[in-house]
Amino acid sequence: MALVGRHLNKIDKKGRVSIPKPFRTAMIAEGYSGVYIFPSFKAQALEGSGEVFIQRLTDSLEDNFDLFSDDQEDLASITLERTHQLPFDPEGRVSLPLELRQHTGLVNEALFVGRGSRFRIWVPEVYELYAASQLDRAKARGATLPLSPSKPDRGA
Repeated sequence: MALVGRHLNKIDKKGRVSIPKPFRTAMIAEGYSGVYIFPSFKAQALEGSGEVFIQRLTDSLEDNFDLFSDDQEDLASITLERTHQLPFDPEGRVSLPLELRQHTGLVNEALFVGRGSRFRIWVPEVYELYAASQLDRAKARGATLPLSPSKPDRGA
């Protein structure tokens, strides 16, 4: 199930936020009743995913870099070492650790933005500025996307 769309949710005084229901459903389908979240190193946002993406990330670090190389060490440090495994509470919320909230400036609201196999969590105003700059950049370079062939388990 692809994680798509934008969902705005409140953050309570304890730092808890409800993960959007379509995202929760996708995470649970992967076998874990929770999410994996780490600070983005490309944006003032958080990266979130389920088991499948975290395993792909781990495999990529192990398969594509020499063990103990600087590249492997750096990328593991900014992704896996900073990842928080956050279980859902009975209401579908997670408690965002202070470290994650400070990275983004999240206080009262969290904007969840789907990115296919993962999602980002933003301060809404920060996202609006980022999205506008991304659109301008894509237009300026005439960005296109060649579609991958359909995979048998995904249909046409």
